[in-house]
Amino acid sequence: MKKLCLLFAPALLSACGGPAEKPVSKAPADPMLVSASPDLARRLRVEPIGLAPVSDTLRVAGQIDFDENRLARIGATVTGRVSAMQANIGQQVGRGSVLAQITSTDLTTQQLAYVRARSALELNRRNAERARTLYAADVISAAELQRRESEYSVSSAETRAAADQLRLLGLSGSALGRLGARGAVASVSQVTATMSGVVVERHLALGQVVQPSDQLYVVADLSKVWAIAQVPEQQVRLVRQGEKVTIEIPALGDAQRSGRLVFVGHTVDPKTRTVLIRTELDNADGQLKPSMLATMLVQGEAQPRLVVPASAVVREDNEDHVFVAENGGTKGEARYRLRRVRLGDEEEGRRVVLSGLKQGERIVVDGAFHLNTERNRQASEAQ
Repeated sequence: MKKLCLLFAPALLSACGGPAEKPVSKAPADPMLVSASPDLARRLRVEPIGLAPVSDTLRVAGQIDFDENRLARIGATVTGRVSAMQANIGQQVGRGSVLAQITSTDLTTQQLAYVRARSALELNRRNAERARTLYAADVISAAELQRRESEYSVSSAETRAAADQLRLLGLSGSALGRLGARGAVASVSQVTATMSGVVVERHLALGQVVQPSDQLYVVADLSKVWAIAQVPEQQVRLVRQGEKVTIEIPALGDAQRSGRLVFVGHTVDPKTRTVLIRTELDNADGQLKPSMLATMLVQGEAQPRLVVPASAVVREDNEDHVFVAENGGTKGEARYRLRRVRLGDEEEGRRVVLSGLKQGERIVVDGAFHLNTERNRQASEAQ
């Protein structure tokens, strides 16, 4: 009987409102907050964030192109038929090199006109000299002397005009001299390079009839080339002539070349709503080929922006975070809160703050990885 009373005593006390123990509930731990031990705190470097000059970088697709100032489009000087070709695409040629030959009846006709003009000039020169002698002997009148001198002047002008016409048709000075001295008429006109470079285009074939308006060859000096791109009109405000440009060429393993903008277009293309920009690149090694794809990175004028070191950034759940220093805990230990932030792309070891931080806030700039490991450990133990 005594044993039975002892067994039911606790139940009776509880039913009568006697003292009973209640379970103690702990407040849930903040998973974004971490307390650093003195040893860990000594390994951390904490600094206030501030402003620094940062240049916005505009990235636009472009390509390598010929330097138009180093490009020669060469045509025929006469109408005729192609009788020989000496230059092929890819061939290096010098200024004055013969590229092709054209047989032209127009050239022959013009040379005969020059020979006749020279003959008439010589005849009228002698007549004028004889007239001066006769006039001095009072054999002819002054009017007759004047007429013969006038004929000589007209012949001189006609000869000069015929010579100029032959020069326009591509006849060299030496050939013109031989024509005047011996009357050697040549029906072949030579197409010559007007500059040194590489033959990049050829538009003729043997037997083809060509005219002065036809473009037969294109010769380019590739020691310098252009990199060009089209900038959307909404972003034109970010580019200025003289700004630094970095060019990435995928065909060369994303090799980079540096330069400066030498031209920013003054008009907008009404079809594409873009503005042309251009930079000049050295190409002594010949690696840059016209029409190669390229990406132009235009670095704008530096502006003060809030930045954090790249070493302070912690990636968590595919988002950027930094540790912000808070007041010490109850035991005086250092405490840090992991805060999500929006940052720009990394450039020169730092990232621009887009949102989530204010100027002057103290963050962990060195040792953030170790601090995040400690945070994960404390969060696991709190569960």
